[in-house]
Amino acid sequence: MKHAVVLLSGGLDSSTTLALAKAGGFECFALSFDYGQRHQVELEAAHRVAKAIGVAEHRIAKIDRSVFRGSALTDDLPVPKGRGIEEMGSGIPVTYVPCRNMIFLSFATAWAEVIGTSHIFLGVNALDYSGYPDCRPEFIAVFETLATIGTKAGLQGAHFYVHAPLIQMTKAEIVQKALELKVDLSLTHSCYDPSEEGVACGICDSCQLRRKGFKEAGAVDPIAYAA
Repeated sequence: MKHAVVLLSGGLDSSTTLALAKAGGFECFALSFDYGQRHQVELEAAHRVAKAIGVAEHRIAKIDRSVFRGSALTDDLPVPKGRGIEEMGSGIPVTYVPCRNMIFLSFATAWAEVIGTSHIFLGVNALDYSGYPDCRPEFIAVFETLATIGTKAGLQGAHFYVHAPLIQMTKAEIVQKALELKVDLSLTHSCYDPSEEGVACGICDSCQLRRKGFKEAGAVDPIAYAA
């Protein structure tokens, strides 16, 4: 069986990506990150999803939060709420975490070398996304080249593949695909600013995009929202 490292945050997109990788015949090694994010409840969701879908191993890598300063997800800065869809797509929001996907993919590449695979799965999306530069197809393509020329495996002939199966899908299409794959979406978490009890706020960018996706897909979102 082919092996793959799958980046898993516990959200809608990464959970669907994990299910797609498994459906594609990969034995999956799930990798999550504790980087001091205010929405650490996502790590609990990642654990639930990894267990439900079934992975060979699930690891949580810890990164010093001081590396990721200046973001509303790691610092004491307000998370944008109540923004319109057009506003979300203009400019880079304060929830941008510097070089996050680049660093996460570097960790994933290292683990991929260790387990002897060149396949990495990432749940980024370039259509219904909040202006993040590291969610674009050109970023994925360049990182594949970087991983291939910057590793021992690459020098020995391997080519690294960063699979981003959701990158050209709308949130509605992602919801539909998750339901088709029978992903238990009640286990997932998408909110940037949940309550202390882990309840999604309902009005941050991530919550709004998720709710929009379910509405357009004609499906009922199984998680609770505060607003």
